Amino acid sequence: MTGHSQEEISIFFKWASLLALVTIFYNLVEGAVSVYFGFEDGTLALFGFGIDSFVEVISGVGIWHMIWRSRRHGNEHRDNFEKTALKITGTAFYILTAGLVVTAVINYYQGYKPETTLWGIIISIISIFFMWILIHYKVKIGRRFNSPALLADAACTKTCMYLSIILFISSVSYEVIGMGALDSLGAVGIAVFSSREGREAFKKAKNGSVCDCALSCQK
Repeated sequence: MTGHSQEEISIFFKWASLLALVTIFYNLVEGAVSVYFGFEDGTLALFGFGIDSFVEVISGVGIWHMIWRSRRHGNEHRDNFEKTALKITGTAFYILTAGLVVTAVINYYQGYKPETTLWGIIISIISIFFMWILIHYKVKIGRRFNSPALLADAACTKTCMYLSIILFISSVSYEVIGMGALDSLGAVGIAVFSSREGREAFKKAKNGSVCDCALSCQK
């Protein structure tokens, strides 16, 4: 954030705070809707996607706190609150991963089929579009003001978009083919990304670094 006027810095923090809050509230709504319809329709992939969204909220709160603190102290390194939030996030992702894999295996061997994956298609399309918008503005603002924290957050949002793509593919495939195993495969795909997110969360908590989620802070 060096080399910018106070007015520009103020603009940056307004944008960064807005993007963080929008991310948090969107994940809350997405999580609630996904869990509800995932449970109602018996769609494990959609249900797991919803739980993942709730876990993302915890991470989002930590990011918002970092922005709030950086505005007052000018430091993007993580404090104890953010590290604790990351550890909780990482643990939750690992629990979700284990739960999804075990349930997917059971469903596969029992030949379980969801009633429909239509809501998975609808929610994933909305999510892909919304995540793309968030990524665009997080990268745009992050590059403009040379903010490693916002660029790293954009990369994490990109991971969320990949999850949405997995949900979309598995949901469409099930509606077309009708094979119950496709819903289980979608859940396993979400579990793989959840495990990766859990690993990244613990890595960031340990290092105190903002440069994670597979996006270089130099971009």
